[in-house]
Amino acid sequence: MSTKITNKEQVEAFLESYDTFLFDCDGVLWSGTHLLPHVVETIELLRSRGKRLIFVTNNSTKSRKAYTGKFAKFGITVSENEIFGSAYSSAVYLSKVLNFPKDKKVLVVGEKGIEEELESVGINYIGGTDPAYNVEATDASLASLARDESIGAVLCGLDLHLNYYKISKALLQIQDPNCHFLATNIDSTFPSAGRLLPGAGTIVGTLITSSGRTPVALGKPSDEMMNCVKEAYHLDPSKTCMVGDRLNTDMKFGEKGGLGTFMVLTGVDKEETILGTNPLVTPKFYADRLGLLYELLQNN
Repeated sequence: MSTKITNKEQVEAFLESYDTFLFDCDGVLWSGTHLLPHVVETIELLRSRGKRLIFVTNNSTKSRKAYTGKFAKFGITVSENEIFGSAYSSAVYLSKVLNFPKDKKVLVVGEKGIEEELESVGINYIGGTDPAYNVEATDASLASLARDESIGAVLCGLDLHLNYYKISKALLQIQDPNCHFLATNIDSTFPSAGRLLPGAGTIVGTLITSSGRTPVALGKPSDEMMNCVKEAYHLDPSKTCMVGDRLNTDMKFGEKGGLGTFMVLTGVDKEETILGTNPLVTPKFYADRLGLLYELLQNN
């Protein structure tokens, strides 16, 4: 059963329970370009109490470096090593787990964030934001497509410039069982300005349907991402809490990893989802918004 945090005593008990907090970003800290109330103060409160903060996002369109800039625009100072995104998780998986060969390339279906993180670990890639892949699908252009033996993996994330040519090229590659099929994340939607828009999972799903293959997913709630996070930060799961806004990614990620879970109602899922019949995951704690932790502690 979930505990709704509504008073100062509950906040104190909650904060005392954990040393490390993993935060989702969009829907928790901000909504699109809008910073949510008292987020800065809450982060400062946690830092003042010696808590370790790690920001874990499924958004692969930005690298860790780019994310530090976004945080700065909101008046929040973070370092690159406090950010663990699905693009970086994918790069770590390729380099550390697969020991991806130096003579092979990754075909990217996605944005600059993926490219920058692959560059950071020395992995060669093609596709992505290269204008040469913004090709109109004609009889001639599709006839020119051929499998490239130098491509050892297809990595698919959210691609804001998706076209039929890109999908067709990726499909040709993953029809080879020796070509790795990876997804930064499989979110069906993502929140934007109070709306839900198609997520990376809708693009990945096209390749799943057409190829019959299932990719290794490297964002929340995958075990692969959790293992990477645990290894990178040497987490004690019993003293770590996942903070997020959706059950099927954030809360499931935390629960599967043996972490505490705290859901806020400023993003995708709402209170009726938690309290309904047979919820997908039951967070240990929840509150109307993250900033409420700070607000309640100000009340005498």
